[in-house]
Parts: sequence; C-alpha cells; structure tokens
Amino acid sequence: MRIAAFNVENLFDRAKAFNHDAVESTEILRKHSKLNSLFERSTYTSNVKRDMLALMTDLGILRSNTGPYVQLRKIRGQLISRPRTAAPYIKASGRSDWVGWCELRTAHVNEIAIQNTARVIKDVDADILAMVEIESRPVLKEFNETVFKEIGGTPYPNLMVIDGNDLRGIDVGLMTKAGLSLGKMRSHVHDLKPDGHPIFSRDCPEYEVSGRNDETIVVLPNHFKSKFGGNNAASRAKRLAQATATKQIYQRLIAEGYRNVVILGDLNDTPDSTELMPLLQDTDLRDVSDHPRFDQYEFNAQNGQKGIGTFGLGNDSAKIDFLLLSPALYAAMEQGGIFRKGAWPGSSPRRWETYPELTKKMHVASDHHAIWVDLEI
Repeated sequence: MRIAAFNVENLFDRAKAFNHDAVESTEILRKHSKLNSLFERSTYTSNVKRDMLALMTDLGILRSNTGPYVQLRKIRGQLISRPRTAAPYIKASGRSDWVGWCELRTAHVNEIAIQNTARVIKDVDADILAMVEIESRPVLKEFNETVFKEIGGTPYPNLMVIDGNDLRGIDVGLMTKAGLSLGKMRSHVHDLKPDGHPIFSRDCPEYEVSGRNDETIVVLPNHFKSKFGGNNAASRAKRLAQATATKQIYQRLIAEGYRNVVILGDLNDTPDSTELMPLLQDTDLRDVSDHPRFDQYEFNAQNGQKGIGTFGLGNDSAKIDFLLLSPALYAAMEQGGIFRKGAWPGSSPRRWETYPELTKKMHVASDHHAIWVDLEI
C-alpha cells in the first residue's frame, strides 16, 4: 500500500494576493482579515468607521465593491454610502444593520501547471493520497473527473474534503483508490485555543480508511500555520499549539486501540524546530525520511545533504512536508521517497528530471514536492 501527501497549492483558483512577493501579499491578507474583524463589531464607533474607511481605501474598495484583490459582498442592509459629490461614509451603526463580508478575489492557475499537478498524482500512484491546499470537494471532484482523466489517470472513486477555517479556500482532504473505503470521520475545526480562536488554520480531520486485509488506518491530513511573509511569535505559537493538539489527537487514537495511524501533510516547519517538538520528540511517531530505505537523491549527496527537502529546490533546510507513522506502520515500511518531477529544478545545473511540459517556473505542479511511503500491509 502506498500513502502520499502533496500540497498542490490550489487546483484551479488561487487568491490573487499570492501573486505578489511575500511582504506585499502578507499586507493584503492582514488588511483583509482586519477589515472582516471590524465588520463583526456590534457597534461601529467613529474610530471603527474611520479604520474601516482607511482599510477599504488601501484595499481599493472605497468607491466600488470590487478591488484588485478583494470583493465586498453585501447580502442585506447597507454598510457604506458612496455619494457622487461627497466622500464615502459608513452608514451602518453595527453588525446588526447589514449582512456581508470582504472576500479575497481569485485568479485561475496556469493550465499547464494544473495538468502537471495531475501528472504528479498519476505518477505517484498512491492508494491513499492526502491533498493539501484544495479549494473544496466539488473542485476536487471536477479535477479528478476531468483534468486527471485527460492526462491518462484513473479517477479516484473516493474523495473527501471537510471545509476548514481558512477563508481563502485552502483545505485538506483525502483520496483513496477502489477497495479502500472511508469510514468514520471527525473534524477539529471547532477546537479552540484558550483565547477562543480556532487551533487549526485549516483542520486536522480524522479519516478511518479500511478495506484490505481487514486493516484500518487512521489518516490525519494537516496544514499548519504558514511562515508566509514572516515567522513572528504569533505564527510560531500557533504552529506549536497545532502540533500539541495533533499530538493529543494521536495519543487518544492509540489509547482507543488504533495501531495504524499516519499524520501527514504540510507542517510548515523543519524537523529541528521547537514548534514541531510535540509531534517529533514527545510521541512515538516516526518520520519516514529517517528510515534507511527512504530514497536519497544524488544532487544532495554531492553537498552532504540527505535529500529530504520537500519545498523549492529540495534542500534539507526546506523539509516542511511530512509523513509520520505510528510504530506499527513504521515497522511495515518497505520504502519511501520524494517525487520531484513536477517541481522547478533550478536553472543550472538542473537538479532533477522534470516533465517535458515544465519549461517555465509558472508551469510547476507546485512549489512543494510529493512525499510517499510504501507499506507491507
């Protein structure tokens, strides 16, 4: 049985804000989030209205509901008045006066990149595939039945996505081949930190997968808080909270009698980080890249690295995608590796063979590389 994880960085549509450098994108996302938080105030004081107008100006939605990166959605009531001969002003007195929000606008992913994403999934050929950064189940279903089929793939019969906490359409999900059925599912989108905010940026769903040899595997796809635009104290604290909560979920599953548990996906930090210690050092989970049968790449051997990087140019310092196995699964591991054919190989020298269709960096399947493991189970 092959299990894999792949951060596809959205299948069809991605927030337009991400088309800029990290600093500018982070600022757009910060202002978008701040504006939505102000919208939730029960009373709009003069200071709140002033801040709303400033943020709407910066986001390009002061004079129109549509800006370059965001869209103001109004369902009922009126938030803002825009006189032709006077300055716009906030008309609503509080949240109860109107229904609406500010959402991020999206742009289509390059068509060749979408096809290369499908090629990676076809060639990795996982029985159980955790998908990271997918828009929704309907989008995954469309991709599975159209693009994946067009490049010669056999569509996966079972796929599931539980909408998470991220407003940008960045969810985690699962696809399984025929003969493997999805059983019990449990979401953790409502798990809260002491401050009342969600622990998980997306979700840490639990999926029971069974069907072959009467074995059940519990699969926990994950996507921890990103370092995008910086790695401040709040960002690190959130990843630490997510790792701690995931550890507790794992320990509960083991206590309930489950032997086969895998935690996988984009944890957005490196194996030596303090933030991942709860998972990597305070449990009996094993990282597949530590296994002697995990494939090592020649381009890394030349500079003394292990070949375990999963992002960008594949350097070890860029290992942020993981497959963590419970002891029973680790004992059943036959081999593992990282599939790089859909990732940008660098200019000169090229670090690995790519698909012939990958002629420009914009054609990459993802900046992430798929990680996989074969188990005798």
